[in-house]
Amino acid sequence: MSLADALEAAAEALPQLADRIRPANGDPARLLEGLEAESASAVLHWLLEHEPAEGEDLALAWAEDARGVAPLRGVDPESLGKAGRKALRRAHHRLRSRGIELAAEVPRAKVASLPKLGDAIGGALVSPPDPSGAQLVVIVEANPAGGARVFQAALDLEHGVLDFHAFQATRSQARKLLRELAANARLDCAEAPREALAALLSRAAASQPADRPLPHAFAEWESRIARAGEGASTPGDLARATLSSEPDLPRLREVAARVAAGDWGPWPPPPESLRELAEKVRKTAESSLLVNEAQRRAQVDAVLVEAAEARYGAGGAEHTARRFEESAYCAWKRGREPEALLCIAAARGLRERPPGENPVARALLERALGPFLEALRSEQASSLLVRP
Repeated sequence: MSLADALEAAAEALPQLADRIRPANGDPARLLEGLEAESASAVLHWLLEHEPAEGEDLALAWAEDARGVAPLRGVDPESLGKAGRKALRRAHHRLRSRGIELAAEVPRAKVASLPKLGDAIGGALVSPPDPSGAQLVVIVEANPAGGARVFQAALDLEHGVLDFHAFQATRSQARKLLRELAANARLDCAEAPREALAALLSRAAASQPADRPLPHAFAEWESRIARAGEGASTPGDLARATLSSEPDLPRLREVAARVAAGDWGPWPPPPESLRELAEKVRKTAESSLLVNEAQRRAQVDAVLVEAAEARYGAGGAEHTARRFEESAYCAWKRGREPEALLCIAAARGLRERPPGENPVARALLERALGPFLEALRSEQASSLLVRP
């Protein structure tokens, strides 16, 4: 986005200043001519918060103009997100290099004036991982040309960005979409900070397999919607940092029971791994060396423990732990804190306990193999081997 486009977005978000922003046509010096210091600070604050790259361009330009010193001093760094704070620090450094002190000479802009909800357009939602591990991310923002832009992504923290669409909508359509998604109990979406979703999209993109390129539309918009500040937290990271729950055995058993009931997971291993595991279980169960049912069950259990070690041992649990944390975030934000605490305990258990001693790891695999195990018990395994 150009600085002119970003300032047009600011004009839409700050209608009380729009008539003084637009005549500048994106020129930092002309913008200073039309704004008093406090209003200039409000515009700069909005850009640093919502369009930090363009906000930094404006701040650096004003740092070279004597009239820009007061507006730069008037923005409170503590009221900004991480990316905005970093951009403002660079502008402050530019001022110091010119020998200009930073002690405030004007009141800081109180109007980091986010527009009233009725006038605003924007929002960001994320769903918890579905049984396959996929999450829905929807971001709505004002379009400088009018109306709204909607970004919709399906992502998987293990398998990358699965699908992505960007489209135009009227403001009423965009608001209706956000309302309907937030009210959809099946999707269970929760509001999330824009920067947290940028971090989530960035993390998913980093997991994109080499043989499946990123969706073309995502590659086109990646720098805008997946540009997270250094150390930015995903929604799941925010849940982990805020909530605390010990991964003791009673909690892990409760999570395992809910996994078996279909509340979370199974987030299965890749199909080829699942087929290999199903075949190994079948051969073990049908071995002629096993003379009774107790031996057969014990050997099948040993195979499942070995599979849990392979799937969740030696750092392999990280993707699944993060999925539990993303689930925790949505439960937490939708008012279900006890459920969120169970998810945090499950994530810690996957990272801290050996898989063979973790009932959650076993429950996830058993649910992934559920149809096959049922068929095996009823001596119909051969009919399901092609689709475990």
